[in-house]
Amino acid sequence: MSTVKDCLAHKPQRVIQVAPNAPVKTALQLMKEHRVRAVLVTEADQLVGIVSQGDCAIRAFLAGHDADQTPVSEIMTANPLSVKPGDPMELCMGLMATRGFRHLPVVAQGQLLGVISIGDVVKQMMNELGEHVSFLETYIKGHSA
Repeated sequence: MSTVKDCLAHKPQRVIQVAPNAPVKTALQLMKEHRVRAVLVTEADQLVGIVSQGDCAIRAFLAGHDADQTPVSEIMTANPLSVKPGDPMELCMGLMATRGFRHLPVVAQGQLLGVISIGDVVKQMMNELGEHVSFLETYIKGHSA
């Protein structure tokens, strides 16, 4: 089974982040610009939260808050659960399935390295499944002659 580090190696090295005092609109603009559904909230290079499109819709817009005036800190998930580079992707999949997460920040020794999304987990699982199928086809062909 592959690790979080393996998955991050196949992704762009950028980490999309926003300050906690930035307005919700800024977070949404970053999501649109980078075609992501969540951004990490950082302060002094430390992860302090995560904010998703759902947070913006439910905690800001539906609650009647102004996206230009409401700071991200009011709607973000503070101190989000994170994973480490050496963690297996199975752990990410399990956390996402049981806790309802779609994004997991990756942190090592206090340094923010990236984020794993549910899409990343699905891609990784599909790649591994394809490798298993190829192995089994080769095995079957080798033993049927």
